[in-house]
Amino acid sequence: MDRAASVVNGGGVIAFPTETVYGVGVRADLPSAVQRLRELKQRADSKPFTVHLAEREGVHAYVPILPALGRRLVRKGWPGPVTLLFRVPDPSEAPALQGRDPTLRSALYQGEEIGLRCPDHEVARRLLAGISGPVVATSANRAGRPPACTAAEVLTELGEGIDLVLDAGPAEFGEASTVVRVGENGYEVVREGVYDARTLRRLASLTFLFVCTGNTCRSPMAAGMFRRMLARRLGCAVSDLEERFVAVHSAGTSAGAGSKATPEAVDVMQRRNVDLADHRATRLSPELINVADRIYVMTTSHAETVTALVPSAQAKTRLLSDEGEIDDPIGGTVSVYESCALRIEKALTIRLEEIEL
Repeated sequence: MDRAASVVNGGGVIAFPTETVYGVGVRADLPSAVQRLRELKQRADSKPFTVHLAEREGVHAYVPILPALGRRLVRKGWPGPVTLLFRVPDPSEAPALQGRDPTLRSALYQGEEIGLRCPDHEVARRLLAGISGPVVATSANRAGRPPACTAAEVLTELGEGIDLVLDAGPAEFGEASTVVRVGENGYEVVREGVYDARTLRRLASLTFLFVCTGNTCRSPMAAGMFRRMLARRLGCAVSDLEERFVAVHSAGTSAGAGSKATPEAVDVMQRRNVDLADHRATRLSPELINVADRIYVMTTSHAETVTALVPSAQAKTRLLSDEGEIDDPIGGTVSVYESCALRIEKALTIRLEEIEL
């Protein structure tokens, strides 16, 4: 690995494995190396290559202001087989360009856009971490040819144009990364690849699940209030949350499917402009648990039920309130429900502060 990094730092061209296909890369701040890569790939000077990162946190050096959707895709999609295209209105403000040769900008950005990738391959990430400057790379093949998936195919495709090949066996997927253009509130698939539309939707979405027993009071109250809090934070209407790729669900460990919210819950929520009149109870299921990014439960027994259904969900499941369990108000007066709602509301305010949207 030291030898490989030395080759790149010296201006060389290297081929290396990723989980998708083999890539070929150079130091972006060495114009002669970038030119060699262009000639090797037969790529026009106006078209930049993809910046490759050792860690997802490296995105901030190139994209100073990430939209919420971009932060979510970076956090959930990297390391992984997805290339993200970001608009940067003023690339000169990017930390990666500060104090650097002006020619670096054209090697990284195409106008106001930059493509970034953080591969999920130990060899690639170790290599990138050992290189002293920004690295741009592309698939290891000639224009119009299928990408190389083994070191042998790299040599067949590019031969003498490569200074060193890191051979880590066949690429896991043998298919190019999915390329996604990220906007403020949405995304566009520029090139289909390893991730399909359903996977991208899951990566782009942030899903919250609130769990109680019957799903007729505590969890629907929590979900309703939380939707309003999220909408205020995102500056949109509650009805627009889905378009912002944010979803809030509730379920009960012993829910009777189709049961209505209790009249008392409907009453105390109306005072908060939350409508539970159309709520119908949903029973907790592995499907709901698996799709959720964060699960908030009212009691420890609810948490135990969640992890009994899906053991791997333990890491994303926690009590809603740091002050302890929130008791079931079922059968109580409106005053009891109001006290319960206040506890939930207080806990939600704290949880919202912890969340990176």
